[in-house]
Amino acid sequence: MNYRWKKGPPRTVFISGASSGIGRAMALELAREGVNIALFNRSGAPEVLEELRAAARDPAQRFVSLAADVAQPDSITQAVAQAVAQIGPPDLAINSAGVINALPFDQARAQDFDRVIDINLKGSRHFAAAVLMHMQAGSHLVLVASLAALTGNFAYTAYCASKFGVRGLAEALRYELRLKHMDLSLCCPGEIMTPMVEEEKRQQHPVSAALKAFAGSARLEDSVPALLRGIARREFEIIDSPRARLTAFLSRHTPRLSRAVGDAIARRAGRRMQARP
Repeated sequence: MNYRWKKGPPRTVFISGASSGIGRAMALELAREGVNIALFNRSGAPEVLEELRAAARDPAQRFVSLAADVAQPDSITQAVAQAVAQIGPPDLAINSAGVINALPFDQARAQDFDRVIDINLKGSRHFAAAVLMHMQAGSHLVLVASLAALTGNFAYTAYCASKFGVRGLAEALRYELRLKHMDLSLCCPGEIMTPMVEEEKRQQHPVSAALKAFAGSARLEDSVPALLRGIARREFEIIDSPRARLTAFLSRHTPRLSRAVGDAIARRAGRRMQARP
């Protein structure tokens, strides 16, 4: 698939969290677009490098994978500088690293909350700081948040807090980047069936599952091209599917109705739980 890049296709893309899920799928799509790519993951991703080489449009494309933890500012800063030395500065940088915690509030520990904030919210800040010092006018920063940046869900206090924070970071940072002639996009996909989500579903609370079902689930092969089309157009807020967009619209424009619908779904799910033998 060829994307219609508003300001021309990127030459070099940096992606965090690309060992699986959204980051990996985006890297593969962009490899087919002919770009050079640097991957950043806590344990590296040598197997993804082989996939990128197989998907590459041009044998001259360059790919590197570096071990880095976005939750540690020195780690991601040093890795980004190393990648710049190897393949050049990015004109598109995508922070896709993230974790989920879906424990009810009274079951989650403080350290569980901290871990989600450190990776999802602080990690977004650390990645942005690391790449922006190398990016020039015309470049593009993308932060992958979630529909959970726009609406709440049962047992997602840490995750929603982190993603609402990413949205706030993006809204404020956008003004600064615009004055430097750079763009910022915020991806807010609904539930996508990534390995992380599939693992989460094995232990998901029934009320969480019922509320998420309202917004629906999507496949990576459908959602990632939709997100990349929005990135190519340099849209600010990008939502991947019609049902996710409806959920976001209700939450934003009719919050009382949105909460009433959510409460009704939660009550039904709760009654089904109590009725089980």
